[in-house]
Amino acid sequence: MRILVLGGTAFLSAEIARQALVAGHDVTCLARGTVSAPPDGAAWLRADRAQGKTAYAGAAAAAGRDTAGRDTAGWDAVVEVSRDPGQAREALEVLAGSARHWTFISSCSVYADHSVAGAAEDAAVLPPLAAGAVLTMDTYGEAKSAIEQWTQELAGDKAHICRAGLIGGPGDGSDRYGYWPARFARDAEPVLVPDIPTDATQIIDVRDLAGWVLAAAETGVTGALNAVGEIVPFAAYLEEARQLTDGEAEVVAVPGEWLAQHGANYWAGPDSLPLWLPPGQDGFMARGNDAARAAGLQIRPWMDTLRDTLADERSRGLGRERRAGLSPEAERRLLTEYRAEFG
Repeated sequence: MRILVLGGTAFLSAEIARQALVAGHDVTCLARGTVSAPPDGAAWLRADRAQGKTAYAGAAAAAGRDTAGRDTAGWDAVVEVSRDPGQAREALEVLAGSARHWTFISSCSVYADHSVAGAAEDAAVLPPLAAGAVLTMDTYGEAKSAIEQWTQELAGDKAHICRAGLIGGPGDGSDRYGYWPARFARDAEPVLVPDIPTDATQIIDVRDLAGWVLAAAETGVTGALNAVGEIVPFAAYLEEARQLTDGEAEVVAVPGEWLAQHGANYWAGPDSLPLWLPPGQDGFMARGNDAARAAGLQIRPWMDTLRDTLADERSRGLGRERRAGLSPEAERRLLTEYRAEFG
């Protein structure tokens, strides 16, 4: 296939480009490359999507020729990972007509209700972000919903709306899934955990998601599908993380209400306890994936992802500054306060 990746330099989009090259596909990446370059072997169209439709001129011109200069009938597949509705719409307006298949990497954050475990693709989604509205992490779901709408309108029946869940695995820059194995591996000091043993965790390995995107493009899978992994209770995930490190640290389980009152943050970001969700979010990491599996999604055992994530955490440094999780100082403070209150 001739594949155009709108991105190709970071985490998921880079993994898609890498796997496509290994499979022998002709890969072009459209990206600024301010942080990193596309994988070796991919053609690189340097462009800043903030410049508007002119950013896609090279991709539009290349649609008729492959990297060897031979005439073609356009792109066999285009992969879009953007969270910016304006940029996504412009790309669709310029390139959708020259693509046989169009994948938009959306998110399960588009769903309006996260309280019901096992919900499928027919669940209601958030209203699209209004044109001109500020794009922030608080409007992430609405922004992805807007791009879904543009993709369905402009790519029509050749669009695959890939609603990804939390993406984990080697190279994850969010630091969420890797926090707990890295924490057990870091030292033998007491480990503070939220007391949520039966709460669901659910990630999809970046390598499985990339493979699914390419397989779906090859076979012509279309429509909106949840690309999510196995549902695993938090206690099972935590115990596996501890055993992988041969950890002997004391585990101190603290009620969520107390943690929230004392400055611990949910889910992600500084001073957070990753994978701990606010009340009423029972379905956020418990989406159904039957439709995607029936269409070819293949998922490796979650323990393999966790093992490889720990190896990646070790290689990046267990003591590094993280984008998610408690700092050692914050963890000690919370433990001291909790023990002073409850003994």
